[in-house]
Amino acid sequence: MKYILDTKNTCARRISFELDGDIVHNVVFLDGGCPGNLQALPRLVEGMSVDEIEKKLGGILCGVRGTSCADQLAKLVRKAYDEQKK
Repeated sequence: MKYILDTKNTCARRISFELDGDIVHNVVFLDGGCPGNLQALPRLVEGMSVDEIEKKLGGILCGVRGTSCADQLAKLVRKAYDEQKK
């Protein structure tokens, strides 16, 4: 299933991704952000599980924002996965 979800307190305002069970595919950061990082992250997480993404990216901070694009990805794939299980 494809999701496009809003981020909080990051330069990229939305993240698009697909979930196949708990496996994440086709991540795209939308509407802002650092181009290099936002091209690298999707390549790194392609085919990873929600748990793996949370463990590797959850809690990464960008300056004083209290979050980061990587952290928001971890939070949003978890949110989508939990919602699809309902």
